[in-house]
Amino acid sequence: QVQLVESGGGLVQAGGSLTLSCTASGSIRSINAMGWYRQAPGKQRELVAAITSGSGTNYAASGKGRFTISRDNAKNTVFLQMNSLKPEDTAVYYCNADLVPGSSYLSYKYWGQGTQVTVSS
Repeated sequence: QVQLVESGGGLVQAGGSLTLSCTASGSIRSINAMGWYRQAPGKQRELVAAITSGSGTNYAASGKGRFTISRDNAKNTVFLQMNSLKPEDTAVYYCNADLVPGSSYLSYKYWGQGTQVTVSS
């Protein structure tokens, strides 16, 4: 079965940086888009950034110029480099992958368990 495992969250002061990583493991035929979402307390989950298999990227306005998404296709891993962090970036960050598992020819969306990012003022 397929799993997405995130790492790299933590506590950082405003203006600081963090890099999140997410690796997909298990029986995987191919991975299409990968992305990062976040959910703050009392708010809906929102897209932070996404990247296609060809490395095309899309960013939410809140992270443009501060966040960079990248991926290592050989390692089924996606990264989110976050700079100039603000207290409003505090949230649980979730990895998402649109992938084809080894047992199928259809793509499905998978989610990681989430990693907490807390930015103190």
